[in-house]
Amino acid sequence: MALPPLVEPAAELTKEEVARYSRHLIIPDVGVDGQKRLKNAKVLVVGAGGLGSPALLYLAAAGVGTLGVVDFDVVDESNLQRQVIHGQSDVGRPKAESARDSVAEINPFVKVVLHQTHLNSENALDIFRDYDLILDGTDNFATRYLVNDAAVLLGKPYVWGSIFRFEGQVSVFWEDAPNGQGLNYRDLYPEPPPPGMVPSCAEGGVLGVLCASIGSIMVTEAIKLLTGIGDPLLGRLMVYDALEMSYRTIKIRKDPESPKITELIDYEAFCGVVSTDAQQAAAGNTITPLELKHKQESGEDFLLVDVREPHEYEIVKIPGSVLIPKDRILSGEAFSELPQDKPLVLHCKSGARSAEALAALHKAGFKDAVHVGGGVLAWAREVDPSLPTY
Repeated sequence: MALPPLVEPAAELTKEEVARYSRHLIIPDVGVDGQKRLKNAKVLVVGAGGLGSPALLYLAAAGVGTLGVVDFDVVDESNLQRQVIHGQSDVGRPKAESARDSVAEINPFVKVVLHQTHLNSENALDIFRDYDLILDGTDNFATRYLVNDAAVLLGKPYVWGSIFRFEGQVSVFWEDAPNGQGLNYRDLYPEPPPPGMVPSCAEGGVLGVLCASIGSIMVTEAIKLLTGIGDPLLGRLMVYDALEMSYRTIKIRKDPESPKITELIDYEAFCGVVSTDAQQAAAGNTITPLELKHKQESGEDFLLVDVREPHEYEIVKIPGSVLIPKDRILSGEAFSELPQDKPLVLHCKSGARSAEALAALHKAGFKDAVHVGGGVLAWAREVDPSLPTY
């Protein structure tokens, strides 16, 4: 069932805009009125990465009058496999600025507002307040809950998308939906998963083209909400499996146990990005890549353990390391393979997984174990820049 349009129509379309949007104007459901609503709309996209890239490009092409971009990151070469709004010449540039320039190439009639800051509990409400609709394509739980709660407090709808390897999900959340069937992200996921249980795209990977599939669905939902056409994914979760090439829709129901959202909180603490045990284990038991290099060169007797997955080990490794994936350590399966007569030094990609493994080893009695802060990425950056990164 269609909902009322989110925005009022703009006063007019110029001759140039009529020519540009003619394929929209001849669709009866959109027409001149719908295109005027798009022109008058203000949409905020959180993240100019994998999902933000196609979303921004297609929102701009569709004629959404004002696009806000929240992103404080810079373009890295590893982004280019999927973040199509950026190009080779943008490597090292702020993503928000790169996205703005690409939008200008797509549609010079679109106004782009940059928010080059880390979205947090102090600034989210101020940033969100001036927009009609929010699109959230971030890949971490802390930001997802922050976006949800800020949208709820302001009474704004938002389109949420998520991708991982070959699967994507999309839904629409709007606590104050006029049809009285409003839901929010906490009705789908009341609590975040335990730290380290669900890897990010940076850890688990994502098929690049999946971003286009999910990002375009997110924009479709945005256009439907802005113009008041079609049946939005409010109360429904769409799940896409690229390997099976299948779509399925799951009904979401209001969680009667969900607490009322009254304020923004510390979302890093709420989501436990790194568990308390891991933080405690790493405190005073973290060495730098240069310290690891010194240990190797001085002939110290220790075992260097890489706790990543086998496919990551194939990409790049620190010389002298042995592979024992984190899950085998957390389960205790690998304890019998570890020496009792020499110290252990753990590392992963960036330090989070090795801290979790370190906590498990400390509890098992391997008190001399330490881990490498920054992981193999820091090793490649500080010790051996010839190594590839991912």
